[in-house]
Amino acid sequence: MHIDEYHFGKMVIDGQPHDFDLMICGEELYQNWWRKEGHRLCLDDLKWMLERNPEILIIGKGNVGCMEVPNDVVEELDKRGIAVRTVNTGQAVAIYNEIAGKETRKIGATFHLTC
Repeated sequence: MHIDEYHFGKMVIDGQPHDFDLMICGEELYQNWWRKEGHRLCLDDLKWMLERNPEILIIGKGNVGCMEVPNDVVEELDKRGIAVRTVNTGQAVAIYNEIAGKETRKIGATFHLTC
């Protein structure tokens, strides 16, 4: 998958527009990703992702980074052997596009598209 563009509230992936938060793992896309606490990520919010066993997880925290990623979530992912990067969504898109197709490990990414 390739992310063609990202603007506040909108992402285009392989030519298809999306206007809700989403997750990508390998060639799978999970649309309409909701979190229990909105702007605070918890491990349960990543259930779909964790079922796919990514080795790298890029977390896009929103346009200006408003989604909180607590240390305990990052620590638990690390314990599971998942390398985690948490950055603003624009940076997450750039990182994802840079390593997708080049990285031999399985890549997952979550994207909060607004704030």
